[in-house]
Formats: sequence, C-alpha cells, structure tokens
Amino acid sequence: MDVLAFVLSLVVICYASSFGDALSSNYYEQTCPSVESVITNVVMRATQRDNSVPAALLRLHFHDCFIRGCDASVLLDSVGGNDAEKQGLPNFTLRAFDVIDDAKKELESLCPGVVSCADILALAARDAVVTSGGPTWDVPKGRKDGRTSIKMEAISLPAPRFTLFELQQSFTQRGLTDKDLVALSGGHTLGFSHCISFEKRIHNFSSTYDIDPSMDPSFAQSLRRTCLGQNASNDLGSFMDTSPTSFDNTYYKVILQGRGLLTSDQTLLTSPVTKDLVTEFADSQAAFYNAFVESMIKMSSITGGEEVRRNCHAVN
Repeated sequence: MDVLAFVLSLVVICYASSFGDALSSNYYEQTCPSVESVITNVVMRATQRDNSVPAALLRLHFHDCFIRGCDASVLLDSVGGNDAEKQGLPNFTLRAFDVIDDAKKELESLCPGVVSCADILALAARDAVVTSGGPTWDVPKGRKDGRTSIKMEAISLPAPRFTLFELQQSFTQRGLTDKDLVALSGGHTLGFSHCISFEKRIHNFSSTYDIDPSMDPSFAQSLRRTCLGQNASNDLGSFMDTSPTSFDNTYYKVILQGRGLLTSDQTLLTSPVTKDLVTEFADSQAAFYNAFVESMIKMSSITGGEEVRRNCHAVN
C-alpha cells in the first residue's frame, strides 16, 4: 500500500503541477460567446428542481481537479477492462453528471466541438457558488479534456479522515498552500455527508475515547442518534453545517464550536497557521470569499487535458 501511495503521488505531481498558462477569460469570445449564459441557465434550472445540485457540482469539480488536473477525467465512463475514476470508492456518491450533460448538449448544438467538458465543470462550479448566494469570479477558460481515467487513482483524493499533515501533503503536491487548503475546505459549507465518512469519530474512536474528544459532546450525541453504528443506512448522514444550501462562512464558525463534521474539517484547528485562518474566515465572510475565489482560480487552473470531447462520457 505504501508503494502504491508513492506511485500515485508521482502521478499527481506529473499531471497536476502544470498550471494553465494558456487559459484566458475571453477564450470563447469569438468561437462560442454564449457559453457562460448557457451554463448559468442550466445550473439555475437544475437548482430550482433540486437545491442540493450546487453542492454536487462543486464537489464534482474538486474531485476532477485533484486527480489529473481539471481535465474532466471524472466524467469518463468505464470502457472495456478499464474502470474509470467515477468507479473509485471516493467517487461513489458523486452526482449532477446530468447537469453537465445538459449544458454540453446545448453547447454542442450552438458551438459544435468547441467548449470542453473541463471548462463546463469549472464554470458550473462557479455558478453553483453564485446560485447559493456566494461570490462570483471571472473563470479562466481554455482547458482541454483528458483521455485517461483510472479507478485506482481516485484513492489519491483527500479523504474525510485525513489529518492536517495528510491534507497538507495532498495540497502541496498540487501546488496549493495552507491558505488554499483552508479556503477550499470552505466549500463544505454546502451539502451533506454520509455517516460512513464520520462514524469513526462518534463510535469506538480509540481505546481511550468512544467519541472524538475534539467534537462537541452534544453534537456527537445527535450524530450518534442519526448514525446507529453498523446498523446505519447508507443514506443516513448530516449536513456539513447549519446552512447547507447557503454559501457562507458558517462552516468556519461551527469548526470553532467543535462541530466540524469530518476529521478533515476539525483538524484545521490543530496548527496555529490554519487555526488563525479558520478564525479569520469565521470573523469575516468577505475575507473568506476573497480567499475562496483566489484559491478556486488557482486550483481550477491546474490543467492536463488533450482534446475537446463531443461527449463528456467518452473520448473522441
């Protein structure tokens, strides 16, 4: 397993260390000028039908960028004997593929073979944040779609049980800083997590503690009532913070209260640097928004693709 992790870390460095020098805000100005309005409208319609769509779109973009760069490899279906990324355990609960498909279908009818699936993912993630009341930003465009998607590589994604050191390793491999780590973790202000992602914190935590001592006891008890140990349904879980459909700084406030849901959330308080950032973002939503936008542009500029797919689920 250690050898496998090392090999995967090399894969990550190889594919995710190239920041998109060729990206530009006006990339489609001449070839597909309506690209942004088309994607925005698709995201808005989907959100009106299901208010959990923004969280799903944001997560989809993160999971794409953190493996081979932002190349839409997470959208590829398995072919023949190759199982794709979406079959990897961390990706089992990814959703909103249909939203990307709807946007791609409309864009192909307007501008055939022009707009990459990777750019659709990046723009949809931005629109997901805006639709949820968060900040907007100018998304650099011009990403290409990858031709490779491998199930095994999905285990290189940051995991809910990661310690701060493990998170820092993962982000550093992708050219991201501690500030990027804390700011991008704020994406957890949207959405829901299943019991399996945090059950170790509330049942048999260690030989000394049944419950993670860094978790607020009353919060732990409420989670225990929801997640009934091994008898818990796969559908059970908890919202990530108390305003799960609003993109705000509540996430940081609940961490300071010992109510961070995942180990990877609460662990942000275990170093002075990251704790100071959590405190800053909890105190100032504007500071969080500014940092999040900067880090999203940085992360979504990690490139690695080769083509513009006509079908987001299959290579050309």
